[in-house]
Amino acid sequence: MMENTFALPLLSQTAAGASTLQLLVAGGIGAVVALLGGFLLTKWIARKRMDDAKDEAGRVVADARAEAEVIRKAGEVDAKAEFLKGQETLREEGNQMRGELKQVEKRLAKREDNLEGKLDTLATKERNLEQAQAKLNAGNEALAAREAEAETLLVRRRDELLKSSGMSADDARRTVLEELKGELDHECAELIDKTLSAAKDDATMRSREITLTAIQRYAGEHTCEATVSTVDIPSDEMKGRVIGREGRNIRAFERVTGVDVIVDDTPGVVVVSAFDPVRREVARRSLERLISDGRIHPGRIEELVDQIRKELQEELMEAGKKASIEANVGGLHRKQLDLLGRLKFRTSYGQNVLRHSIEVGFLCQAIADELGLDGRLARRCGLLHDIGKAVDHEVEGSHPKIGADFCKKFNERPEVLNAIEGHHGDIPSTSPYTPIVMAADAISAARPGGRRESLERYIQRLQQLEDIAKVQHGVKEAFAIQAGREIRVIVDAKRVDDATATRISRDVAKDIEEQMTYPGEIRVTVLREVRAVAHAR
Repeated sequence: MMENTFALPLLSQTAAGASTLQLLVAGGIGAVVALLGGFLLTKWIARKRMDDAKDEAGRVVADARAEAEVIRKAGEVDAKAEFLKGQETLREEGNQMRGELKQVEKRLAKREDNLEGKLDTLATKERNLEQAQAKLNAGNEALAAREAEAETLLVRRRDELLKSSGMSADDARRTVLEELKGELDHECAELIDKTLSAAKDDATMRSREITLTAIQRYAGEHTCEATVSTVDIPSDEMKGRVIGREGRNIRAFERVTGVDVIVDDTPGVVVVSAFDPVRREVARRSLERLISDGRIHPGRIEELVDQIRKELQEELMEAGKKASIEANVGGLHRKQLDLLGRLKFRTSYGQNVLRHSIEVGFLCQAIADELGLDGRLARRCGLLHDIGKAVDHEVEGSHPKIGADFCKKFNERPEVLNAIEGHHGDIPSTSPYTPIVMAADAISAARPGGRRESLERYIQRLQQLEDIAKVQHGVKEAFAIQAGREIRVIVDAKRVDDATATRISRDVAKDIEEQMTYPGEIRVTVLREVRAVAHAR
């Protein structure tokens, strides 16, 4: 019993020790498990962080590559823009150089014309000197022959007198000398008369040459004022746009309008030249409209020029109506009003022809009223007296004849027709209104009548150039430019090939040589253009 009692605590202690050992073992295992779990967790976390770092590095690399691609594309765009800018700069410099070369070529052509004129003058003077020298040599030879003949005659007479009369040598010599003196006096008088006549003829020719030179110098300046208009250009860049790439815009403009556009070194100005004032006004307005609009290309040029022509035609009709109302002349036909409106753009030695016609109408009425005649009829004669000037560069003949023939179609009274045709004294006056118009015209114009033919013949010569070219087969339009030194011929590309265009240029040049008289040379330029047009709808 005691053994059992003693054994029970021991067993209890043993059990307690076993439990503690189990606890220790369990704690050790737990610690190991915890340590192992911590190690695995730490390893997992490290791997996770490594994976995240790899993903972050991939994203950074991708972003860097994307940014590099953007930078590369931006660099390419900048490089292309810089290249296009440089190309445009080179193109503008090329256009400017071509323009400068063209101006140099024009100046050289002008100098060449001046040199040719001087050479012609020198050649003429040389021919005159040669002719004078020839006349002098002929006179010397004739004088030598006369002297030889006189010497022979003197000897013969002396011998005959000595034989027949038995006179002494002194008496015979005296008699012969008296006869010879009479003959020489007669010959000297004839020679003096011939010399004076030749001097008068030479003086007349010289005076005419001096007068013509003075008139041409004055008329040249006036012709420039009457056939040139200027258009303001805001910048040199706009000049380049007006010229266009390789000059295509300015060529299209000149072809459509029939004028000569001069783009020189003068800043801010482009010159439009043409002998037809209406054509020149169409070109001037079209160029101003193109510059203000900014859209300058061949298609836009043709469209705008057609629009300006229609607007100007309406303006001409309106100007004719206003002139008839101002002059109080009614019953005029629409075509008469149209021609009156055309006079708005015609000048005669600095005086506007339309204003001149209105003024002559009022002066005619004042004179007719003083004479007790019909003032209204006189006013009608004065208003219409220069109507032929509106088309005198298109129709052959003087402007009085053209105006009378035109007004005859509209049943104007005989007094009006005679006043129109006879106001420069071309035909006899059949009514008192004709001298009234002549007087009023002289009062209003206040200019010498002899100088008037210079500009009219100049315009008629330019019109004749165009008419000669237009008779050729296949020619659509012809424009005389450069003050008549060049004729620009536009042919139909469907009817004329390149070889035929060359033949047309030669034929036109040959016809000009045969039919006209002109100084220097005239350049014939034939333009053949193929144009394809389609509409996308």
